[in-house]
Amino acid sequence: MLIQTTQLEKQVTTQDGTLHILQPIDLAINAGETVAIVGASGSGKSTLLSLLAGLDIASSGDVLIDNVKLSDLDEEQRAKLRADKVGFIFQSFLLIPSLTALENVMLPAELAGHKNAEQQARELLTKVGLGERLTHYPNQLSGGEQQRVAIARAFIGTPKILFADEPTGNLDSTTGHKVEDLLFQMNQESGTTLVMVTHDAELAERCQRVLRMDSGRLTEVARDVA
Repeated sequence: MLIQTTQLEKQVTTQDGTLHILQPIDLAINAGETVAIVGASGSGKSTLLSLLAGLDIASSGDVLIDNVKLSDLDEEQRAKLRADKVGFIFQSFLLIPSLTALENVMLPAELAGHKNAEQQARELLTKVGLGERLTHYPNQLSGGEQQRVAIARAFIGTPKILFADEPTGNLDSTTGHKVEDLLFQMNQESGTTLVMVTHDAELAERCQRVLRMDSGRLTEVARDVA
């Protein structure tokens, strides 16, 4: 079991009382699985993704990543676990404007102390079709190109887990489909576990499992067996 939660909850205190963002969630995801989390805005999807990635702290319950309990780690240890085992793709790309495409992709590997960061980054950018754009800055790239840079950055260091939050949300339909194809192709080639939040029903259907969030409750969507 690569990702596991036990009675995972998230609550916040407001002037009107306690707001239950996530009801107790028990979840198990095996290595190599592709999982989509769907649901209405405000249902708790992104909160769950942040908890699974150790970017946020649960009110109660446990998250285990590769048999390591996140609540046993301090922030520095959680950051190291993310650097070693996790890649991220966000709706808004989150590229650093002052860095070139090559430097953006290299950055996580350099922070993790990989000696061949530049070579890895060049190979990944070539793989995503941006071998001629290495020295371009984000503002010199289209939205689709920026997201391809973000995908290359997510795969550097060969992470075990890839968390994606609305990876095609800021792209037009045609560009979005191309980015989807690239994401699933690279995911399959690397054997990464993919956990994705999306509003896109077609994109969700490409995953092996679909989970639905509804008012903080998580249920698995039954799939037709061919």
